[in-house]
Amino acid sequence: MSLLHAGFTLLLLLLLSGQSLGASHSFTVDYQHDCFRKDGEKFRYISGSIHYNRIPRVYWKDRLLKMYMAGLNAIETYIPWNYHEESPGQYNFRGEKDVEYFLRLAQDIGLLVILRPGPYICGEWDMGGLPARLLRKKNIVLRTTDPDYIAAVHEWMGKLLPMIKPYLYHNGGPIITVQVENEYGSYFACDYNYLRNLTKLFRFHLGEEVVLFTTDGASVRNLKCGSIQNLYATVDFGPGGNVTAAFEAQRHAEPHGPLVNSEFYSGWLDHWGSHHSTVPSAVVAKSLNEILAIGANVNIYMFIGGTNFGYWNGANEAYSPQPTSYDYDAPLSEAGDLTEKYFAIREVIKMYRKIPQGPIPPTTPKYAYGAVVMKPLQTISDALEVLSFSGPVKSMYPLTFIELNQAFGYVLYRTTLPVNCSKPTPLSSPLNGVHDRAYVSVDGVALGILERNKVIAINVTGKAGSQLDIVVENMGRINYGKNINDFKGLVSTLYLGSAQLTGWTMYSLSVDKAVSQGLLGENRPKQRDPPQPAALSPPTFYRGSFIIPDGIPDLPQDTYIKLPNWRKGQVWINGFNLGRYWPARGPQVTLFVPANILSTAAPNNLTVLELEGAPCNSGPCTVELTATPILNATVQSNYKQHRRLYVKEDLSW
Repeated sequence: MSLLHAGFTLLLLLLLSGQSLGASHSFTVDYQHDCFRKDGEKFRYISGSIHYNRIPRVYWKDRLLKMYMAGLNAIETYIPWNYHEESPGQYNFRGEKDVEYFLRLAQDIGLLVILRPGPYICGEWDMGGLPARLLRKKNIVLRTTDPDYIAAVHEWMGKLLPMIKPYLYHNGGPIITVQVENEYGSYFACDYNYLRNLTKLFRFHLGEEVVLFTTDGASVRNLKCGSIQNLYATVDFGPGGNVTAAFEAQRHAEPHGPLVNSEFYSGWLDHWGSHHSTVPSAVVAKSLNEILAIGANVNIYMFIGGTNFGYWNGANEAYSPQPTSYDYDAPLSEAGDLTEKYFAIREVIKMYRKIPQGPIPPTTPKYAYGAVVMKPLQTISDALEVLSFSGPVKSMYPLTFIELNQAFGYVLYRTTLPVNCSKPTPLSSPLNGVHDRAYVSVDGVALGILERNKVIAINVTGKAGSQLDIVVENMGRINYGKNINDFKGLVSTLYLGSAQLTGWTMYSLSVDKAVSQGLLGENRPKQRDPPQPAALSPPTFYRGSFIIPDGIPDLPQDTYIKLPNWRKGQVWINGFNLGRYWPARGPQVTLFVPANILSTAAPNNLTVLELEGAPCNSGPCTVELTATPILNATVQSNYKQHRRLYVKEDLSW
């Protein structure tokens, strides 16, 4: 073989293996010129947040394309640990949880990725993404070098990070930067050894080449505990403020390097019982323009919020759970609709980079399928045989959800009245131990509701030996602040008058399994069925069905479910848990129903668990499938909690 032929062969092999000069990928921080460099060229990202875990997989491409057509060149997403490891060592990255497919899809569309894998993510997600099972060690100190916590983190990251490594930009993937932890400067622990431990862990699995970063509120105080050597420090701040002053805080931690706002808020989060947060498009556009004008990098949080399906919503302090919708008043609505804010942001981005040519994917159509007649099924108490697969657990004192090996949903606590209560007698939780809402009945008669921080005592009546049933709802774990170790259930004992209640029997309720398998039977009135007070009824299931005709083009389509005069509960369609409804508290009234869970081949089964009282005894027993969302209804709550936009300190009172 001639030297010329050998040289040509070697060159060909280099080309085929992607190792030729100029073909290698790199993404670095240029401290000398205060910028990022992508493949050696100066680079600035304009990114938007999208959480794959809040959007049905069938809509990932639609939402990503809309983001790309808005002029974004990157997206940002979290990876919630508890979403992928619901049981210890049982990892799920399939179907709706296929994060690798999501990353490939983003890359195919032309979007880079800023990845935020935690282990703690906040994100208004249950327990900030940490698995509730960590609370089996009652005194565990989360987000520190607590040995049990660190061991669990290393096991999880040992699974996740090697899976992510091939998708790093220098390996040919879309991921340009990876965040370590999240807003650690806002956490009480200030454990620098914890951040050092995570840094070594990420470097071990991802290598030295990837840009690792931190994110904290734009104040020197937050950056003091949130930033550390070898992690590039970035800041968060919303529109309407002083952009220069906010970036001056970043400069305290990073005197040189690119300016980065990792969470530029397009809207804000909601809580049950508070008004729906909105931020004017003009305010967002003005501040975005100021950020881009000085050459800074920005990630718009959120660009699309999506939905807290099932039980995944988080909560803030003083205990205030977030609703099912995570619309966030974002540029793309909860259902992916194009908004005025979308086009306002697009016009700003046009001033700084070329917008992709071509049509923007349209807003997905919505369809009003109409009223669905609902029929009562069993109460929770009557359905215990099919709801409690694990059977009863007896204990002198009540056990928490975690002690019962249950993370989400509902648990029934049962005991008997120790004395006659012919006159109304207070049933109380003096240590505020109801986490989070308890539905109380005696001998099948609903008597009242205990609620964390709000109602710690109600009056009950009954004879000695009467059956006391308390259905406790986990309404979402605190996701931000020092109290993320949020135990659920009856976390302290109850009292009847001055007598401590003991001798509990507890039933873990596998409601989702019973609903999806069609195990709930119809209600069969018995002579012993007690009359209910007008205000309340025991937690009861209802079922209805509706048909979407086959053969009609473009059906099924997205819709929204509205429950006129229903109070509070949970909704399933075809076994899929849509989330919580609570129109009596507001502001959210309708729940988003994505078309992918609907069928034209068979009747669509709709199941409702009404916890307080359905309208069926006094009016139409129906729910409505409508084409119009309602997220900003009048708030009907006596509980007031003042919170300011973009001020996360207000979320940890």
